[in-house]
Amino acid sequence: MASPADSSADRCRLYLITPPAFEPAAFAEDLRAALDGGDVACLQLRLKDVDDDAVRRAAEVLMPVAQEYDVAFLINDRPDLALELRADGCHVGQEDTPYGAARAILGADHIIGVTCHASRHLAMEAAEAGADYVAFGAFFATGTKQAKAAADLEILEWWSGMFEVPCVAIGGITVENCPRLVTAGADFLSVVAGVWQYPQGPGAAVRDFNKAIAEAPSKASGEAQ
Repeated sequence: MASPADSSADRCRLYLITPPAFEPAAFAEDLRAALDGGDVACLQLRLKDVDDDAVRRAAEVLMPVAQEYDVAFLINDRPDLALELRADGCHVGQEDTPYGAARAILGADHIIGVTCHASRHLAMEAAEAGADYVAFGAFFATGTKQAKAAADLEILEWWSGMFEVPCVAIGGITVENCPRLVTAGADFLSVVAGVWQYPQGPGAAVRDFNKAIAEAPSKASGEAQ
């Protein structure tokens, strides 16, 4: 299964995150429409301030859809639930379950990614510890959550030139602004509102994102300009 743990991907891919709140059965139709729209590497289930059963119910509905399309399914911050529900892995922030504890719970066969904000130091620590990917952001203004840091394109250029561990760009990413991140070296684009609130619908959003990714100048050509 291709995912953010797969550093062999030769082009940038989409990493979708669920909206902050949704009804699982209804959202499953949006998810299916999105995945029908084109290539997606990963879906992260991110539900904050809800009980464990709400996460379980959402995962039980959404994970089979993701698996049908060979899309990796991650659970935010809860390695214990990721293990229980047989998800592909989890994503942890700097204020969530520490990476080492998450790895101890999930073992070597699961994907674990780490939010690193705009910190080179945090990213290097996570990569050295064994994280499958590091996430940088926010690159653009976002209404999905309160961004703790503002990242610039230089961190993607630096990371992609120095390390093989994949990097995920997060924060306010749209069809219009994503080519800059692709050119700078992002391996994955993490998108929430840019897909689920796209005026033409999630399927069109994924289609248009993939078109923008494919047409973005390569890093080499961007450096030559």
